[in-house]
Amino acid sequence: MAGQQLQVLNALDVAKTQWYHFTAIVIAGMGFFTDAYDLFCISLVTKLLGRIYYYEEGSKTPGSLPGNVAAAVNGVAFCGTLAGQLFFGWLGDKMGRKRVYGMTLMLMVICSIASGLSFGKDPKAVMATLCFFRFWLGFGIGGDYPLSATIMSEYANKKTRGAFIAAVFAMQGFGILAGGMFAIIASATFKAKFPAPIYAVDPIQSTVPEADYLWRIIVMFGAIPAALTYYWRTKMPETARYTALVAKNAKQAASDMAKVLQVDLEAEQHKVEQITQEKKNDFGLFSSQFLHHHGLHLLGTASTWFLLDIAFYSQNLFQKDIFSAIGWIPKAKTMNAIEEVYRIARAQTLIALCSTVPGYWFTVALIDKMGRFAIQLMGFFFMTVFMFALAIPYHHWTLPDNRIGFVVMYSFTFFFANFGPNATTFVVPAEIFPARLRSTCHGISAAAGKVGAMVGAFGFLAATDAIGVRKVLLILGFVNLLGLMFTFLVPESKGKSLEEMSGEADAENGTST
Repeated sequence: MAGQQLQVLNALDVAKTQWYHFTAIVIAGMGFFTDAYDLFCISLVTKLLGRIYYYEEGSKTPGSLPGNVAAAVNGVAFCGTLAGQLFFGWLGDKMGRKRVYGMTLMLMVICSIASGLSFGKDPKAVMATLCFFRFWLGFGIGGDYPLSATIMSEYANKKTRGAFIAAVFAMQGFGILAGGMFAIIASATFKAKFPAPIYAVDPIQSTVPEADYLWRIIVMFGAIPAALTYYWRTKMPETARYTALVAKNAKQAASDMAKVLQVDLEAEQHKVEQITQEKKNDFGLFSSQFLHHHGLHLLGTASTWFLLDIAFYSQNLFQKDIFSAIGWIPKAKTMNAIEEVYRIARAQTLIALCSTVPGYWFTVALIDKMGRFAIQLMGFFFMTVFMFALAIPYHHWTLPDNRIGFVVMYSFTFFFANFGPNATTFVVPAEIFPARLRSTCHGISAAAGKVGAMVGAFGFLAATDAIGVRKVLLILGFVNLLGLMFTFLVPESKGKSLEEMSGEADAENGTST
């Protein structure tokens, strides 16, 4: 059984960084760019939706979405994402990464456009159709998580695999940035074209009828980058690891990768059959063998992603309060509807530019030097420290003179989430599980994250009202501490081949755990 590593997989592991690596990053990354744009653009227009559809005559403040409607509009995409991660993760292992990859993108394009075409003028009809299409948009986005990560990990070489997968994920930062920038441009254009008085002067005229087009344009714009990459996704060959280790077609794997790597590779069908017929390479997800080999790994990847997303998504709750506190967003009644969109978009863009985007790229630059484990541990550690530093002297931070300090601390927690577990929880599940279960296990881990996101986004909204911001921040500090502890279940995959990590390599490599 000596030297059982397939030549085609070995060639991928040791390949120098080439043009196809960058095209793979762009193709997979554009999906993530779109995911982030679509998920986060809704927060730019929720205030506007309230003004347009829930205005009450004689009210001193502009219309706003009722609590249950706001929760539905913001949360329904999360529900769709969770379902999509599980379903497409499983499908990616059953049908192949590439075949499913085009489907998720098409779903995102269609539902992005449909969300902006929500029917009628009646608030109920508009919100119901918006929620319906945002659910299915989320479903498509969910599929992108396991597939993008798996495709990138299976294409990459050993040395820079972490950076490549992290680069795909880092496109999320650009998606959030693009959402903010496009909303700034669109709202500034509308503001110049359709001037309107502020709400306090004329409640009805402050929301011009054209404002209804503004939110639709912002929501639908997300379809463009996805549509542009559709053609390239369909042209990508299936990954060699899927073709060889799951579909068991050595000839196809060799010919696909020979084109990509521009080297001659022989088809090693006998080796493929040997590897795939081995007892240790045929157990399923619900077997005691899986539990023995990878049970703790899956618990580690799912629990850390779950705990991270509780903290990460509940941080967004404080954004509005922070913006108001430091005067970036004035009181709603002192602006007209379009001005409000402009101000919110500007604030979100600044946060993305200063802490979100740099954090992602720090991870890309350092993940293959420091390793996944060290970055994740460090990220959770500093998130814990900064949460407690915000929570314990909370009263001190609320005083007007100290607000800038609060914003700086808050930005640091965001920075260390991204230069930390937000990126590594995405990278690691794509590296440590066997090829035939890789996409499924990544989907399960990501879905655990989305459950955390829902707890963060909705549980903590309710908790803030019930027990106050200080106690919520303290709880989040402990959540981050738990994340740090569960990180010890996750193995380090830096510099190792995927087959070494998953136990699919032979015993000679010292990996038959």
